Formats: sequence, C-alpha cells, structure tokens
Amino acid sequence: MRVTSGPTTHARHRKVVKAAKGHYGARHRNFRTATQSVDKAMQYATRDRMARKRNFRALWIQRINAGVRAIDPAFTYSRFINGLNLAGIEVDRKVLADLAVHEPEAFGAIVAQAKAAL
Repeated sequence: MRVTSGPTTHARHRKVVKAAKGHYGARHRNFRTATQSVDKAMQYATRDRMARKRNFRALWIQRINAGVRAIDPAFTYSRFINGLNLAGIEVDRKVLADLAVHEPEAFGAIVAQAKAAL
C-alpha cells in the first residue's frame, strides 16, 4: 500500500494558517503568504521581547525623574540615583517608579535620604 504525504502536508499547512489568524487579507488564507507573514511575525516577537524591557526601564526612569522633580525641581534623576547608591539603598527602578506614582509620601522619604547622603 502506498503512503501519501497528504495528511502530513495538510497538518503543516493548517498549523501555519492557524498561526496567521487575524492577519490581513491573503496573509491568513494562502499558505505561501501565511508562511511569510508568520515568519516575519515571529521575528518581530523575538525582537520586541527585548525592546519591551528597554521601554519599561525608560518609562520607570521618566516616572522617577518626574517624582523627584515634583519634590525638588533642582534635584535630578541622576543625582537621586547617585544619592541612593551612597546611602546604600538598594531599591530597583520598577519599585521606585511605583512608589513615585502611588505612594508619594514614601517616595519623598527615600528622596530625603538620598539627598542627605550626597
């Protein structure tokens, strides 16, 4: 009995077309364009996993800087971070940004300690 590759090929095609669900036009209908679309989407996904980390760090830095300047307009982000290091306060930027947004009084206490250490 002869074995055909039909079911295997169909399954492979279905897997790619399923991954292209939501893509525009022929990109989610035709196997050939769906393959290209899915490959490019995977490249973007890989690249953007690293970019997301950069974007969040940048956002945290902006929020910390805004929080520091709200307390003292002459005090900058870089001097604040330097003060934290001199004071021996090891709090990461994610937590500092959250404190600056949601608990300004606690953040103000940390800023005061960083200022005192300078």
